[in-house]
Amino acid sequence: MIYGLEMMSGHYGVFNHFLDGMQNNSQNPISCGKTRSWNELVGQMDAEKIAAQLYDAGAAYYFITIVQGTKYMLAPNQTFDEIAGTKPGEACATRDFPMDLAKALSKYGIKLYLYYTGDGPWKDEVIGKRFGFTDPREDVSEEFVKKWAAVLEEYAVRYGDLVNGWWIDGCYGPGHTDIKFHYTDELLDYYYRAIKKGNPNAAVAFNNGVFPDVLKYYPHEDFTAGEFNFFDTYPKGKFTDGALSHILAPLGISVDGTEWGSWGTVGCKHSREHMIEYVRRVTEMGGAVTIDVALFADSSFDPEQLQMLKAMKESLI
Repeated sequence: MIYGLEMMSGHYGVFNHFLDGMQNNSQNPISCGKTRSWNELVGQMDAEKIAAQLYDAGAAYYFITIVQGTKYMLAPNQTFDEIAGTKPGEACATRDFPMDLAKALSKYGIKLYLYYTGDGPWKDEVIGKRFGFTDPREDVSEEFVKKWAAVLEEYAVRYGDLVNGWWIDGCYGPGHTDIKFHYTDELLDYYYRAIKKGNPNAAVAFNNGVFPDVLKYYPHEDFTAGEFNFFDTYPKGKFTDGALSHILAPLGISVDGTEWGSWGTVGCKHSREHMIEYVRRVTEMGGAVTIDVALFADSSFDPEQLQMLKAMKESLI
């Protein structure tokens, strides 16, 4: 089995959305009431504190976002700056936070995984156009994919086996009537090759959105993206069409009342008993469960969510 899958199989992990529009939005409680430059925000984060909390939470692995829709990247990337026409620190943080996280996590044996996207900085009108993909996201071209895959490849090669896997969002394909762009397997191949060039044993998943069941999407996918909005869908076994069965959902309470509004939010929408039983059932069959929780700008986890995770550790590990 691919090493990245061995680290996930039969375990649970934690996922953090770390984004300019969340931790740097003074209207969002996880910003701690302050707005800073993106570069300053990334620079102030405490990798050691995050790693220690993850150990207390019993997480076997950890996901964090590199980017989601905007120009703000979690680490330096010369390829991005050359295409976007930006200087270090303007879009790509000058601090290599994933590298610091990998070192901090290694002290506890916790494995690092990263979140990337298939739609690039589409929300930024200027930079999105320079990459070749912007709002309203109607067509995804090979030219755009090559550019965006080159950015991914720089990260993948730099981190090598420090990163055990990648979860690539926004790679929509068949089954969506409300999405105007659709990836093909041939286009996804560019991202897959970029990741495997950095670490042949890295596990890869491509997200095609939320469906009623756990599904494999891309033929060479190592684990299922498994995006859901609640922890109530069970895979049928350890593998789904050859990919490791993996579930990713948010623990937080929706801020707007919609089922989509729980990502990166505080609170617990499921009871402790429900979460322990759910994670037990999925991991006992050999699958993996990833729990999205809130990460504050002071590097702390939501206390209520952390207590939930500690209870899971006591019951399951």
